[in-house]
Amino acid sequence: MFFDSHAHYDDAAYDNDRAELIDMMKKNGVDKIINVGSDMRSSIRSIELAQKYDFIYAAVGIHPHNIQDMTEENIKLLQKYCNCYKVVAVGEIGLDYHYENIDRDAQKYWFKRQLDICAQTGRPVIIHSRNAAADSFEILKNSGVHKGVIHAFSGSPEMAKQYISLGFYIGVGGVSTYKNAKKLVETIKQIPLEKILIETDAPYLTPEPYRGQRNNSQNLRLIVERIGEIKQIPPEFVANISYENTEILFL
Repeated sequence: MFFDSHAHYDDAAYDNDRAELIDMMKKNGVDKIINVGSDMRSSIRSIELAQKYDFIYAAVGIHPHNIQDMTEENIKLLQKYCNCYKVVAVGEIGLDYHYENIDRDAQKYWFKRQLDICAQTGRPVIIHSRNAAADSFEILKNSGVHKGVIHAFSGSPEMAKQYISLGFYIGVGGVSTYKNAKKLVETIKQIPLEKILIETDAPYLTPEPYRGQRNNSQNLRLIVERIGEIKQIPPEFVANISYENTEILFL
């Protein structure tokens, strides 16, 4: 059985067949899913999905791409949402320096303010960090929040080990199957399986051989097989340990 630690079934990519797809999950080995917010609307939709399906849980938060109109009222609402049934994390939040059109100081401010929610509620955090490794690590180190996962990790083994030393897990998804993922492959080799969570980021980051198509949690099988191949252990062992890791962190 698989536990998808990061998916977005509120996304418009599923508008035509969301219910049918979700209903197929348990029949195909997907036992639990965390649906992750990226703005206020998707955070609310994540809660709605969690309350509709017994095997879906919710995370609430504002992605760094979506902080332009963020206010302190949003912070109050997100903190309130953390008290809702089956909300298990704050996320995804963090820093993204890939594009130049989102002010970095504003990203840092709202990242810190959302980490304050974690500190106040005790919820773990789901971190988005893209081309911002040094700042993300420094903010987390100083935040006092040392319970969470680095989503879609793409850094070096050394950086992964630093995050693990703070108490974080490393999120591994479809990128691990890509030919150009040499750094991630080396990271998977070097870090303990007990610190890895599996994720799809559905509908994004679809693993090979389906790269470019819409992703869904049934593709966790391919990620587990890839991790098993890299670490030279049975995929069933990867599935079991990653499932336990996700339950320990979020449930």
